[in-house]
Amino acid sequence: MHPRGITYFDHAGTTPTDPAVVEAMLPYFGHLYGNPSSVHTVGQEARHALDNARENVASVLNCRTREIVFTSGGTESDNAAIHGASTALRETGNHVITSSVEHHAVLHACQFLENVGFDVTYLPVDGNGIVTPDSVYNAINHDTTLVTLMYANNEIGAINPITDISKAVKMRSQELNRTIVMHTDAVQAAGFLTLDVRELGVDMLSLSGHKFYGPKGSGVLYLKRGTPFLPLIVGGGQERERRSGTENIAGIVGFATALKTADDCRDINSEHCSSLRDEIIRRVIEEIPSVRLNGGRNNRLPNNVNFAFEGVEGESILLGLDMAGIAASSGSACSSGSLEPSHVLLALGQTAELARSSLRITLGKDNTHDEIEYLISTLTDLVGNLREFPTMNV
Repeated sequence: MHPRGITYFDHAGTTPTDPAVVEAMLPYFGHLYGNPSSVHTVGQEARHALDNARENVASVLNCRTREIVFTSGGTESDNAAIHGASTALRETGNHVITSSVEHHAVLHACQFLENVGFDVTYLPVDGNGIVTPDSVYNAINHDTTLVTLMYANNEIGAINPITDISKAVKMRSQELNRTIVMHTDAVQAAGFLTLDVRELGVDMLSLSGHKFYGPKGSGVLYLKRGTPFLPLIVGGGQERERRSGTENIAGIVGFATALKTADDCRDINSEHCSSLRDEIIRRVIEEIPSVRLNGGRNNRLPNNVNFAFEGVEGESILLGLDMAGIAASSGSACSSGSLEPSHVLLALGQTAELARSSLRITLGKDNTHDEIEYLISTLTDLVGNLREFPTMNV
């Protein structure tokens, strides 16, 4: 339980920073303050920490250390990947493929490309929020240069078959005899799914530290050797001229420490969270009438549950839970202040009214069965009261 007595179920929004991660970072806020680009001893101490962190991240991703680019988080990594590959290949084509359920970091980057003359295809998803390899294959044409599709959805937890999609992209690129770059936003996947880039078959992959008990403001872009890429940020030439700016050593050390721990504990934490997830799904469907599970039960992140409660505003549920000391979400943390219905749920074919009734519960390694019991009890009473007294809805 949260030290302030809050029961926390919003781990897709952010996770608490692991104490061991904080401990690893602390020296780089103090006596190990060097700039890793400096040649003196103080600078080289920072360089050693940077190199060690890069090696740890590369070991998790099963890639070369030179293919790791440290960034400020998932949003920057997504933007760098999309802008970097599409602009580098613009002379060969101007067609980009994504999906209708991507995180706004991807959607808005693609919309920017449209504003400067690119053609973007937004693929539909099936009823469970998944993109099929066939739909990707069929969407690729003679102008396609980039495919960017998320590994796991941040709102409904749907897991895309990225390995099969990557194979479809490579097959089509060979048939057309052209370069097509494959990028995946894997921000929600870390700590639950494999990040082996060779197994996934991707050219670029984005991660964000605060989604797996690391610090905010830390991220990584995996950039496969030889991938066409123009940097989004230029200046001093750091990160092999792919992301200029003095490296955030404390954040990078924290990121690497958190990622290594999350990957080492992936099976244990997945089993723990999936057990709690399945209990929530079963109990809510059994005990609360007129409720719908958003997304399928299979191919779903172990820690993600998303419901729609007919006749109830999602914001009212969130406020009621918050008053009871329970932190949850109605969808993406980046847009939770908006009253607009979720674009993800609309893409699943839901009405705007039903989409506004959604509640996202995302679990973490420290959640317990007792907390689940408290959540179910509170949620059952809350939804019942909101339906009995409609004026309570916001």
